[in-house]
Amino acid sequence: MEQNTVPAPLLQPLRCGSWPSPVTATLVAGKSLSFSEVRATGQSVFWLERRPAEGGRTVLMRWAEPDGVVEVLPTDADVGTRVHEYGGGAYAVAPHGIVYTHRRTAQVWFLAQGAVQPTLLAGAQDVRFADLRFDPLSRAVMAVREDHRRAGEPQAALVTLGAHAGAEGLVLQTGADFYMSPTCSPDGTTLVWIEWDHPNMPWDSTRLCMGRIVRSADGSLCALEDVRVLAGAAGGESLVEPRWTADGRLLVISDRCERWRIWEVLCQPEPHLVAYSMPEGEIGQPAWVFGQSSYQPLANGGCVALSVQNGVSQCFERMANAQVRPFAASPEQCPVALADGQFAWVQAPADALPAVVVGTAQQGVARVLRRSAVMDLQAADISGPESVRFAVDGADAPLGHAFFYPPANSRARVPQGEKPPMIVLVHGGPTARAQEGFSFKVQWWTSRGFAVLDVNYGGSTGFGRAWRNRLQGQWGVVDVADCIAACRHMVATGRVDPKRIAIRGSSAGGMTVLLALATSDLFAAGVSLYGVTDLRALAQETHKFEARYLDGLVGPWPEAEDVYVARSPLSVANRIRAPVLLLQGEEDEVVPPSQAHAMAAALRAAGAACTLHEFPGEGHGFRKEATLRQALQMELAFYGRVFGFDPAPADDA
Repeated sequence: MEQNTVPAPLLQPLRCGSWPSPVTATLVAGKSLSFSEVRATGQSVFWLERRPAEGGRTVLMRWAEPDGVVEVLPTDADVGTRVHEYGGGAYAVAPHGIVYTHRRTAQVWFLAQGAVQPTLLAGAQDVRFADLRFDPLSRAVMAVREDHRRAGEPQAALVTLGAHAGAEGLVLQTGADFYMSPTCSPDGTTLVWIEWDHPNMPWDSTRLCMGRIVRSADGSLCALEDVRVLAGAAGGESLVEPRWTADGRLLVISDRCERWRIWEVLCQPEPHLVAYSMPEGEIGQPAWVFGQSSYQPLANGGCVALSVQNGVSQCFERMANAQVRPFAASPEQCPVALADGQFAWVQAPADALPAVVVGTAQQGVARVLRRSAVMDLQAADISGPESVRFAVDGADAPLGHAFFYPPANSRARVPQGEKPPMIVLVHGGPTARAQEGFSFKVQWWTSRGFAVLDVNYGGSTGFGRAWRNRLQGQWGVVDVADCIAACRHMVATGRVDPKRIAIRGSSAGGMTVLLALATSDLFAAGVSLYGVTDLRALAQETHKFEARYLDGLVGPWPEAEDVYVARSPLSVANRIRAPVLLLQGEEDEVVPPSQAHAMAAALRAAGAACTLHEFPGEGHGFRKEATLRQALQMELAFYGRVFGFDPAPADDA
């Protein structure tokens, strides 16, 4: 990255919002790859790579010597799954091959080591698979199955896939509403998993379960015996990510002591958990998708983990002697170990685009395998995060958290006497969190003269259960109040223009946006991307995974129907005066398009300026290059109309 060579006094003063930016729509929408789910076997590194330029297709990549980086699967493969609608855990690797699910067909395929074409492992109409894991003693695959063939809610099960199991898989365990993380012990005798039931979400209350594996004469998995609950039977405890160590010890993440931490599971004389020493901070994340990785046991008896403290991520390596040292990098998910003692991970620093890398804990990145894009940015074009704390609930404690990004551009500056407009980002979930890694959703705006405030409102992950629980029964209240408090804090600093503040968010964040517009006159504009507008409709129409989510966030349905009505943006549309832009996918099954239609009609009836744009072929979250490009440019033009600036001519139209 080049250093800025233009002295500050020579930077051109330009009206904020109109700055020419090197962060182009082509770069953001079409040329930037998204990386996830890094895996390794031996010295081979695998990862998923989503390509907007190919309609959002997700491909499986591999790096190994001497071949370098190659695409592994046939060119028509689109790796993904729609279990829980959000997917994850769509592939697994082992020395003998690769197993993966195809996003469009939901079929499971196996590609043997050295083979060119995969073979069909499983697949039936209206049956989906996720969280794929290889059995260490055979070529069978364990998976979570979601069966949509019967009326009503889809049925969940733990299954094994293979030649002995048929197209639908052989059921090992059923009865719970949800399953996750089937994990086999190294000796192949024991299976552990996570399960939970309505109305809980996996960050509310889950159970860690264990069963003894029964095998047929040829070694295939065929049943489970002696099934029991190891932890979580009493409820009120979130257990996630069970993992076995090389010597057969079982670890798991639990928040039984306020924050998600790593614990060792002991089964004698009765099952109990013993704390696993790690630095302060929260190790764990909400299980919206399968296949997440917050920590990894190492073959040498140590462990590497990703912790969040005061909103900031830090990776640590715990040695076998329990000593802990910082990992000299900025991983997005927990690094995975290679056979030679190095690690592979997605590097996500605050000042550079993500990249798949290899390196060591002590020295950090040694080799870049794949960059998400080639970006011609100078250091002065990138805005770095400033951690901001502010009072919430009208008290000195607890303190809210946000990341503030000032405008940054190597050729332009804020004119004398002008303060920059600010865009408030409201993350989704609402249990996600604002993160400090480089993000185009931030740099697209800061490079054009906007300040950005990314808020970790009550309910966000990384601050412990008590902070998450601030949203229990208070969704639409606490999140809105925290975003307003964060804005007022920044206005009080004098760094932003109080008359030019916009608020934007997607999904759950979109609901917060609309309620904030109805609650406060701080915001001059709002943008909701596939946001919730009618809580009653959401409770009745949404998919199984979130079908009872609102019981905790709002109140039991339908007993608390009056609260659902009062908290819905549709009910307060007549109080919104600021212009609103609604962006919606036509095939969204999480927040159906009908919600955006109803909100647009209500806003227009109330006399508010509202624009609704729908994107064909898009679901909950935009994937296609054309969609991403158009959404960015529409939003920029929207702010131009509201704040009175002309966006710089697009150099990549």
